[in-house]
Amino acid sequence: MPYQQVQIHDTATTAPHVLVVDDDATIRKMVSDFLVEYDMRVTAVSSGREIPELLERGAVDLIVLDLRLPGEDGLTIAQHLRATSTIPIIILTGRTDESDRVMGLELGADDYLTKPFSPRELLARIRALLRRARMRLSAADAVEGIRGYRFAGWQMNVRLRELTSPQGRSVPLSIGEYNLLVAFLVAPQRILGREQLLDLSRVHNAEVFERSVDVQVGRLRKKIEMDVAKPRLIVTERGVGYRFAVPVEVVPV
Repeated sequence: MPYQQVQIHDTATTAPHVLVVDDDATIRKMVSDFLVEYDMRVTAVSSGREIPELLERGAVDLIVLDLRLPGEDGLTIAQHLRATSTIPIIILTGRTDESDRVMGLELGADDYLTKPFSPRELLARIRALLRRARMRLSAADAVEGIRGYRFAGWQMNVRLRELTSPQGRSVPLSIGEYNLLVAFLVAPQRILGREQLLDLSRVHNAEVFERSVDVQVGRLRKKIEMDVAKPRLIVTERGVGYRFAVPVEVVPV
């Protein structure tokens, strides 16, 4: 029987559901067969036209998206997906398509692979992104029933996403800075590694490297530290990560 345009490989319903979007039937079959061996549910389609219906039909935990779809712009699909959902996205590109990789990450994709790729590497990246998604859900659960936090005279209203200085001044934060600060406030006095902060804050959207956390921490310090050269709120733990070093008070709803 020929390989169908839409093919669903089902295992246990509790298994992660991966949607593969690629016009190459060989790649669809290779990826589907390999992931099913590792207890994942897979739906494979040849174009982005099937995505809305599939998302309405049931939960999708992660999308593997080829950027070079015939007659379609994978970048536009990635942008629309990110605007309407938080589903992790891995984009597939050719080795020479560096601009597409950069643009895909800037539009909200979580990771990328260049063709040809190893199915084992794809599996490892899928598992890493699913772990990150679970960690972000745990962090979101931690702020349920909370109006905000107080620390060192500062106030963070998580309902309004608003940070107020000890002088009563509103301090604007980028999405990455806000998510990073909330990650620290949820776990004060704890040492958080760069990979943990990547997972919790999604600052890897713009760059998939751990050093991007250092850049984001530097920007956040400029906004909340009295002396950036001698930070007392976000303290560097050399070789390990960072620690939010002052007490944090939870403000209930």
